[in-house]
Amino acid sequence: MQKTHFQTIEKEAVAEYKDRGSRFLAYAFPVTDVSVFKKRLTELKKEHSKAVHHCYAYRFGHQGIDFRVNDDGEPSGSAGRPILAQIDSKELTDTAVVVVRYFGGTLLGVPGLIQAYKTSTVLALQLIPVVRKTIDDTLEVFFDYTLINEVMRILKANNCVIAEKDLQLFSRVKFTVPAIRSKEVSLQLCELRNVEVKYFQK
Repeated sequence: MQKTHFQTIEKEAVAEYKDRGSRFLAYAFPVTDVSVFKKRLTELKKEHSKAVHHCYAYRFGHQGIDFRVNDDGEPSGSAGRPILAQIDSKELTDTAVVVVRYFGGTLLGVPGLIQAYKTSTVLALQLIPVVRKTIDDTLEVFFDYTLINEVMRILKANNCVIAEKDLQLFSRVKFTVPAIRSKEVSLQLCELRNVEVKYFQK
């Protein structure tokens, strides 16, 4: 069954957790691609240059299939996985969490680390409202200008949101529509004469 919605966050939050002298600062923020994430990670590493670890996890995409975890020197599975587990427990995507650790001189052991990275992530995500969004497809329709009224009537009837218009002798309109209805809209448009519809690739 095709997913029609996804859940994400729209702003950044930071929370602190302490255990036996170690400080864990969890930064949760919205992110939609790796380059934006890397930029924020670099900023945090610069801001917390004396921290011993900068562990993280993220999940991208409306289907939530793109993800990564990083323990940044902590024992394998003790940091990145617990962080991702909390992102997943809220069914979030387009979301990243970086947890900065300042070592307090006492080893916490793997169970202690798992608890610390989990708890700091939970605290940060609790500060941000979860936003539910419709999964949309972006399409482009190419047509002769004489068909402008028919094309616009179909787009309006299906509550499409126009992103760009290039109205000339041969015109182009870029628009978004809920993914679950994009095929139906495409078929309606293609029933018009000499109309071409393409899915817009980002």
